[in-house]
Amino acid sequence: MKMSKKSKAVIYILLGLVALYFLAPFIYMLFSAFKTEGEAIAYPPKLFPSEWHFENFANAWKSQPFGTYLLNSVLVTALTTIGQVLSCSLVAYGFARFNFKGKNVLFMILLSTMMIPWDVTMIPQYMEFKLFGWINTLKPLIVPAWFGSAYYVFLMRQFLMGIPKDFEEAARIDGANQFQIYWKIFMPIMKPSLILVGVLNMLTVWNDYLGPLIFLQDRSKYTLALGLASFKGVHSTQIIPMLCITIIMIIPPIIIFIIAQKYIVEGTSGSIK
Repeated sequence: MKMSKKSKAVIYILLGLVALYFLAPFIYMLFSAFKTEGEAIAYPPKLFPSEWHFENFANAWKSQPFGTYLLNSVLVTALTTIGQVLSCSLVAYGFARFNFKGKNVLFMILLSTMMIPWDVTMIPQYMEFKLFGWINTLKPLIVPAWFGSAYYVFLMRQFLMGIPKDFEEAARIDGANQFQIYWKIFMPIMKPSLILVGVLNMLTVWNDYLGPLIFLQDRSKYTLALGLASFKGVHSTQIIPMLCITIIMIIPPIIIFIIAQKYIVEGTSGSIK
């Protein structure tokens, strides 16, 4: 049953109003970042500033070494995303395409690790990384990602389970070995799932505060999330600098999400074209 043009218009208007309702705080925060301190706390509040102060962003950025924080965040996010994508896809490929004794038991054990909160393993991990001499380095934030994540393995396994065996059988007939089948056949097919895992991991790592807080001590090693938290502690009475740095921090995840939105839907549904 097809909807009329009026019904579609009403639905779009309602969806637009709902979206505007949820976006209103972010819109107000964006415009407030260009105000003075007096305008930001004035009552009744005004949406647009009487005078646009673009220098607020530059002043807030220069108040602390946010360039170093940003570089550390980009480094940690990029390396952990690469590690998760490679390790999780390889493990998921093994669980989805191979039959071996105890496979289901091992997979259940893997999934059971998702029930263990990070707060429980936090102290043992700290003791382990201290033994390795990794405290106050970025290694505790990067290296564990190269050993995979149960949740991401589960997502990729479910995606791989929906791929017909004709692909690998044809490749095996052409003389490809198992690693070639994984790398040249399945990795391109898994593109939506890989992007989904990459985006989810990027959002998690980019906004991670507790991990850097525990393992990092030197301010030159701080990530952007930890630097923003320390910045808020110093400028707790100044609203504008906090708004400026917060806006800068949320821009990259929003851009990545918009670009990868199509692939996220495909990766979630597990569709194969």
